[in-house]
Amino acid sequence: MKHIVSQPWLFEHGTDDHIVIADCRFTLGKPESGKQSYDIDHIPGAVYFDLERDLSGPIKKHGGRHPLPDVQELAAKLGQAGIHAGSTVVAYDDQGGAIASRLWWLLTYLGHDKVYLLDGGYSKWKEAGYPVTDEPPLLREAVFTPRVREDMAVSVEQVKERLSKPGVTLIDSREAKRYLGIEEPIDRIAGHIPGAKSYFWKDALDETGAWKNEAALAERFDGLRQAEEIIVYCGSGVTACPNVIALSEAGLNNVKLYPGSWSDWISYSENPIATGEE
Repeated sequence: MKHIVSQPWLFEHGTDDHIVIADCRFTLGKPESGKQSYDIDHIPGAVYFDLERDLSGPIKKHGGRHPLPDVQELAAKLGQAGIHAGSTVVAYDDQGGAIASRLWWLLTYLGHDKVYLLDGGYSKWKEAGYPVTDEPPLLREAVFTPRVREDMAVSVEQVKERLSKPGVTLIDSREAKRYLGIEEPIDRIAGHIPGAKSYFWKDALDETGAWKNEAALAERFDGLRQAEEIIVYCGSGVTACPNVIALSEAGLNNVKLYPGSWSDWISYSENPIATGEE
């Protein structure tokens, strides 16, 4: 697979000089739990990235619950973690890849291609008997130079322009109940962006929590082959990222993220809202 590495591979290569391992564990509603879990134990050498402190910017009236971080601030943090142009980054979490995928997307957005997700996440690593530690990593500070790929993201205005445009497919990555507007546990309004198709991000994983292979993902997204452009969103631009990875693994490369996602969309009272099946 293009973006996923196995646990045996990381065990074999994790101590190579050019490898940077990133722990991205985080639980929504319990913002301290990820770092606390990291402090208890983590993969040896792993650096910690916090979803809200490191991988998101400050919340404002618009922009959603997890706005993109300032590029230069994030670049400085990546450099402090030892990430530079020659680094290969392997990210993991314990949330099925949801948060690690955000780091994958951000690094790719900033022009860094050598970034991967650890298949199965941290619990599987421990269960398999691979080493863990509570020791802080020895950081070799570096300089990370961002080369932003603006075409990977779309703004709320660009989504509105494309709503009825032929050839554009909008994908909602949230679970079906939220897409349908039956329930909304996080945001103040339920529903979805009109015209969006429902593809729950966790359907990229099998029953064990491992990533499905390319053939299975290609079959899952087979109906999107004719799309000229695919725009992916979720609640706040985080769990859409595993769907971006899954679409890429399926061989679809015309994919963009709407970072503000549903929580940004509903911050504009004039934006249309749909419920039910489409």
